[in-house]
Amino acid sequence: MFMFLFLVVALAVVVAAVTLSVVGGGEGAPLPEAVPERLADPLPYDRPVNRGDVEALRFPLVLRGYRMVDVDDALGRLGAEIAERDARIVDLETALAGARAATATTSLRKPAEEDHQ
Repeated sequence: MFMFLFLVVALAVVVAAVTLSVVGGGEGAPLPEAVPERLADPLPYDRPVNRGDVEALRFPLVLRGYRMVDVDDALGRLGAEIAERDARIVDLETALAGARAATATTSLRKPAEEDHQ
């Protein structure tokens, strides 16, 4: 008898809690739609990307890992930056090699010119 009374009281409490949460819970307006989390692109467009920018890069998580579009965009941007830096390095190395060759040629000519005088 005691167990039956306990089950009836427990059932009444559960029904009352569900009723209050459905009818009286909230201000009557439905919950707003959740805005999907998007990558706030921290990679700067006004200067070259540096190591700190890459370390600070965090992708928002979605159901199966990361949003592919965000990762592809970031990797494309980083690839373009690396290609641009590689091209700049090649240009600078070529200019340096040319300057060294010109200096070597000039230093070889000076002693020869001094011997003729």
